[in-house]
Amino acid sequence: MHIGIAGNIGSGKTTLTTLLARHYGWTPKFESVTYNPYLEDYYADIKRWSFALEMYFLQQRLHDVLEISKSEGVIIQDRTLLEGVHIFVANNFAQGNLSERDYKTYMDTYNVMMSVVKEPDLMIYLRSSIQHLVSQIQKRGRDYEQTISIDYLSGLNERYENWIAQYKGRLIIIEADDLDFLNRPEDFQKITDRIDAELYGLF
Repeated sequence: MHIGIAGNIGSGKTTLTTLLARHYGWTPKFESVTYNPYLEDYYADIKRWSFALEMYFLQQRLHDVLEISKSEGVIIQDRTLLEGVHIFVANNFAQGNLSERDYKTYMDTYNVMMSVVKEPDLMIYLRSSIQHLVSQIQKRGRDYEQTISIDYLSGLNERYENWIAQYKGRLIIIEADDLDFLNRPEDFQKITDRIDAELYGLF
């Protein structure tokens, strides 16, 4: 089984992925952030590095999805291939950070990939306000993230909401602003109760 954790930058995807993997004994699959060779350059000059960054993420996520498809256990993934396309690439194209030629090349590659892989069996979406995202980004203190603009985050959030509204797969939406699932066990249990109900019909 493949479970995806979706959400904007700073929504808590990595933390929730870690906690759920530990709680259920699932295998976590994390996004390539700490060792992505383009990420720091991208945030310094988004237009210059958008295509290289997005193609790198695309090939990394393809490797992940193919590996997941061969697994017999439950894999929980921090950000999915679908988000890379419908949120980040779409946003960069709309903002003029990707040329039409680069966007077409990217989408042609993505469509070939989707002919051999499938969507997650369950998607968990962490819905967060811009204020919450900014607070979390500042709190974790990654240097390259401190230059992210409010407009950029807002554009991503709008695309997340539009994508989730049209998503046809199995879906759980978590309102993340008032939850501290890392430090408050009762908040984490609210999430696991919903997952148990969706997957096992326990409630």
